[in-house]
Amino acid sequence: MSPAATKQRVTVPPGLVVVDKPDGMTSHDVVARVRRILGTRKVGHAGTLDPMATGVLVLGIERATKLLGHLALDTKAYLATIRLGAATTTDDAQGEELSSADASGVADEAIAAGIAKLTGHIQQVPSAVSAVKVDGKRAYARVRAGETVELPPRPVEVSRFDLLGTRREGEVAELDVMVECSSGTYVRALARDLGADLGVGGHLAALRRTRVGPFDLRVVTTLDQLAEAPGLSLSLDDAVAKAFPRRDVDVRSAAALLRGQQLPAAGITGTYGVFDPAGHAVALAVDEGEAARSLVVLTPA
Repeated sequence: MSPAATKQRVTVPPGLVVVDKPDGMTSHDVVARVRRILGTRKVGHAGTLDPMATGVLVLGIERATKLLGHLALDTKAYLATIRLGAATTTDDAQGEELSSADASGVADEAIAAGIAKLTGHIQQVPSAVSAVKVDGKRAYARVRAGETVELPPRPVEVSRFDLLGTRREGEVAELDVMVECSSGTYVRALARDLGADLGVGGHLAALRRTRVGPFDLRVVTTLDQLAEAPGLSLSLDDAVAKAFPRRDVDVRSAAALLRGQQLPAAGITGTYGVFDPAGHAVALAVDEGEAARSLVVLTPA
């Protein structure tokens, strides 16, 4: 038997790795590197970060990839810098300048009023170079192919939009802000719309994601740290317990749920984790009327 055949296969446990994404890398770049570090193809991410953005990128490993679609729907938080005085093709610093104006005379009161208009439940037009699909194709891909893309507005919630500081230099004003928002909200679009409302144009100069759902900068690891000490940020069981409400069931109920049978409703709003008596997460479930059904089965086949 050849050495390759006798080489022991390394088993990667399921769970989450929460990476502090560096500037200049795409989310796919990060996934590719973590695949190499951990030696598995089963790696995915919960919500894309633009190459210029840094911060929290939640990665699912092995069976924990099943959690990602649900984690991606959670709220997110950002620290950002908005530059007033220029609009760009991408609504951020990586795009070409479309227009410029003197923003030195924009009053603090006008900035505060503009931010207030963009706080709460609003209708937002995503950036043309966003990942929103248009007839099955990503908007950014259509723009790169030379197409003109017009996206319809959609409802989003900006629960927090705080001005942390203002810097003025020449004709430019830079705003450091904190944003907490629903899934699907584009901070680039907030910068664009604030600049348009103030009549001087605006774009996103810097972006750092500080939280995805319950996962924040306190639990991140850098790619270099991960390469030096490969491992999970949270096990599958710990990740489900941290990210979702918990329901504990007995052995018979857990087995029934895994067979596709329904359980009595738990009275829990939204998606929750179901745990067996050993403390293992067996499924994500949701109440529908008087019954509960599994959304995702997390135990091995």
